[in-house]
Amino acid sequence: MSRDSLRIMVDSLLLIFISGLILRLAKPVLFPFFLAIFLYFLFSPLIDLSARFRIPRAVSLVFSIVMAFAVLYFLGLLIYASGKALAEKLPDYSHQFNAFLEWARAKLAELGVSYSRITFLESLNFNRLASFILNSLGTFLSFLTKMLLILIFLFFMLAGRGKLKSKITQNLETERSLMMAGLIDQIDREIQKYLLIKTLVSFFSGLILTLILLLFGVDFALMFGVLAFLLNYIPSLGSIVAIILPSIYAALQFGQLWKALWIFLILVAADFVVANILEPKVMGQSLGLSPLAVLFSLFFWGWLWGIPGMILAVPVLAIIKIIADHFPSLRVLGALLGK
Repeated sequence: MSRDSLRIMVDSLLLIFISGLILRLAKPVLFPFFLAIFLYFLFSPLIDLSARFRIPRAVSLVFSIVMAFAVLYFLGLLIYASGKALAEKLPDYSHQFNAFLEWARAKLAELGVSYSRITFLESLNFNRLASFILNSLGTFLSFLTKMLLILIFLFFMLAGRGKLKSKITQNLETERSLMMAGLIDQIDREIQKYLLIKTLVSFFSGLILTLILLLFGVDFALMFGVLAFLLNYIPSLGSIVAIILPSIYAALQFGQLWKALWIFLILVAADFVVANILEPKVMGQSLGLSPLAVLFSLFFWGWLWGIPGMILAVPVLAIIKIIADHFPSLRVLGALLGK
């Protein structure tokens, strides 16, 4: 390896390390900023549609911010209230969990399997689990503070929409400016299409899960549906977690493994239909992200910002790939991120 190549590699690793450190330390500001970018692409079509119908930009901007506030407030309030109620109810299920362990011990003894292999389950403390949930939720005031920061970022992003193209047109030659403006429009449309379709599919997935849980009478069905909607942005792993959590809770609530098993099987079948039939049909041509790149992105953003980072990991990766595919100098990066 030549000295220049070694220097480039070392500089690249150092840049990645410094960038990761900055992202981790600046989470209180950067996470709302990244979420605002996500919302920007979701609400941009509304701004563009309003312009076509000659609706004043200020009106469409205020309407978009109000809608974003309503969605974030509803999701935050639902998760916070349901999470607190769940944390209060969890300790009541400890006796039911112990009964399942006794049943498992008897069955394993009949099969000649040592019970010691699952004794780690006895250490599960539902009171500590409830405290962990409450600590993870934090205070509702802290959520409102973050939401306000998100809305401020979103307001300025939507207000400045289209100004980049006008600056390019004013400061570049006519032919080059038209090419750059067309490229920006194309990238913008592709990112919007991906995020809108992914969000609609995630919403549909969460809605189906909620309806199934309501049909069986599972408590906190709406909360589990919202979690399924959010976790659907995490490929494969997210949908697995979204199915397992309500299935385990159903077993504790009803005290019947067979009913929880039916719920689990129906949720798996519904997720299979959404992930393998509905989503590919609606999404059309996939971005073709590399499984290794997705896995690295999930670990990286999960290390940086926890579960919220994992939810944003794949959309951020998809945006990077879309941008990289449209610039010759970045096509190597796009190829590495692709299958």
